Amino acid sequence: MTAITIAIVDDHPLFREGVSRSLSEIEDFVIVGEGASADDAATLAASQRPDALLLDVSMPGGGIDAISEIVLRSPQTKVLMLTASEEVDPLVAALRRGAAGYVVKGIGSRGLAEAIRTVVGGSRFISPTMRAKVEKSLFGRPASLTPRETEVIELVAEGLSNKHIGRRLNLQEKTIKHHMTEILSKLGASNRTEAAIRWRQGA
Repeated sequence: MTAITIAIVDDHPLFREGVSRSLSEIEDFVIVGEGASADDAATLAASQRPDALLLDVSMPGGGIDAISEIVLRSPQTKVLMLTASEEVDPLVAALRRGAAGYVVKGIGSRGLAEAIRTVVGGSRFISPTMRAKVEKSLFGRPASLTPRETEVIELVAEGLSNKHIGRRLNLQEKTIKHHMTEILSKLGASNRTEAAIRWRQGA
């Protein structure tokens, strides 16, 4: 079993120590460092290059502001935000800057372990209580697309190519390409498959 290396950065010692102790009891988890500030987080990312870095949103230097530096110093490290708040805006900002997900403090050790495994495995993790709100804020509400763009993304989600979408809607292929450019921009997606997934999640 390959070990998952973890660093924990939170300015509340009791919370940080409790998380560290709980996670260290899991067989394939290895705690490689702890810190209490944004500077600590950047240093740990550079020196330890952990698989996952648990990062408090509110701490000296700012957790959200630390994300870019962490990702720059250790691109393979997955940043998982920790927060006591259920406010959407700062968490959306964190995800936009490169965080792999977030959990609301109060989660049990089993749930936190699941979150860590999820982000290390390459997927995003969002606490269930906030998932719907965050996905809509992050990816755009359905109403942000025009009626025609909505038709196009629905057909993309069905697996149709631009050419076939054009035939279905009686439009030229270049017109469909233009709509797709707008859709990708509005949904913050890098390709049509990702756009379709995000559209479904935000609907």
